[in-house]
Amino acid sequence: MKRLVGGDRKVTAGLVILAVMLLIALVGPVLVSSVLGQSPTKLHAGPALAGPSGDHWLGTTSSGVDVFAQFITGTRVSVFVGLVGGTISTFLAVLFGLISGYHTGRTGAALTGFVNIFLVIPGLPLLLLIASYTRGRGGWAAVALIIGLTSWAGGARVKRAQTLSLRNRDFVAAARYSGDKQSRVLFMEVVPHLAPVIASTFLFAVVGSIAAEAGLDFIGAGNTNTVSWGTMLYWAQSQGALQSGAWWWFLPPGLGIALVGTAAGLVNFGIDELSDPRRRTLRAGSVSKQPKRRKVRRTEVAA
Repeated sequence: MKRLVGGDRKVTAGLVILAVMLLIALVGPVLVSSVLGQSPTKLHAGPALAGPSGDHWLGTTSSGVDVFAQFITGTRVSVFVGLVGGTISTFLAVLFGLISGYHTGRTGAALTGFVNIFLVIPGLPLLLLIASYTRGRGGWAAVALIIGLTSWAGGARVKRAQTLSLRNRDFVAAARYSGDKQSRVLFMEVVPHLAPVIASTFLFAVVGSIAAEAGLDFIGAGNTNTVSWGTMLYWAQSQGALQSGAWWWFLPPGLGIALVGTAAGLVNFGIDELSDPRRRTLRAGSVSKQPKRRKVRRTEVAA
């Protein structure tokens, strides 16, 4: 972790952004209601479609609701959906990818076929079908569960390919021939070598879950009665915020989604460098080839 953070400013910036978003999701709604005295759902709390001001930092909606309170409260829902959906998707991808890649017999073939079935099923129509049927019942946790269960197949294929390349390595074969259990071989020998790939998969699964939740809410397939970045975009679009020039209504949630995606990309740069020896060698070589300053002797100065 020290090598990952300390070696690149981009990685540090990405981790800081993600940490700030997580902190806002945890304590932001409490601070908004207790310190600022604003509510994300109270109608006519301010003038309709008022621009940013000292009373309303991000302006108000067409119903007079404070946009800043909505953005902070929506951060909690969107970030939690991303974390839970990304965790479920990554767990299933690692589980099926490891087992189907390590076992080459009937078990591996059956699991590979199962993964392929989910891989060829269009994910977006399936997600829309399930989300439209549930209509947001169960809150954000149900939405995160649906997203996680419909977005793991692509990551499982990647983990299977990596496991196939590792299962015949000398250290894995030595552990297998020494009599270690298959579970220990997988989790003690194979998984550590897949850690950078798993971390990268988790980051983009989180971003994908946030974007999927926002997309479902934007088209009205989610629960529009909750406050999230997606529902903010839905109500801004349906109430004509773009036509009326109320940029403070639709711009904050869009920037929030883009900021989380940018932070995940910055962290992924460091993960790629950590997992790719060639990139580390090239970076070390570029640093070592920098010209050194030649010391000037006193005799040269005197001459």
